[in-house]
Amino acid sequence: MSDIEIRAVRFDSPVAQRLVTAALAELGERYGGSGDDTPVDPADFEPPAGTFLVAYLGGEPVGCAGWRSHGDAGEAAELKRMYTAPAARGRGVARRVLAAVEQAARDHGRKRMILECGDKQPEAIAMYRSCGYERIPNFGYYRDSPNCISFGRTL
Repeated sequence: MSDIEIRAVRFDSPVAQRLVTAALAELGERYGGSGDDTPVDPADFEPPAGTFLVAYLGGEPVGCAGWRSHGDAGEAAELKRMYTAPAARGRGVARRVLAAVEQAARDHGRKRMILECGDKQPEAIAMYRSCGYERIPNFGYYRDSPNCISFGRTL
């Protein structure tokens, strides 16, 4: 969609935090609790170690995602805080944001994208699979959770 604009922003910016708060609220509805207790430091999303992006549709912020470095080799990027506002779903926002996050990671030398997803997010799982992501062994904060499904893809 040509009317989707994607901009890099600071993770701790007001626009990013509004979207992240909405994402966590939705995850909280699906899973309970805070939605995601994974420790996240805003500095994780500062280049060259990461990037955070916000999608705008008609000038309104409607989606976000970021990547942060994962592991010691500097080759992997972890997708975090992927979200599309309900009113903008079905319009290609998530796929555009995902493609932009992947490109930003590639631009910073990352060769692989990994992510954790929950089993109560069938829409996200279907999108990741259709974009070439495959199941990988669980990792990270939720690696031992029975609800965690991890994916990875070569960039």
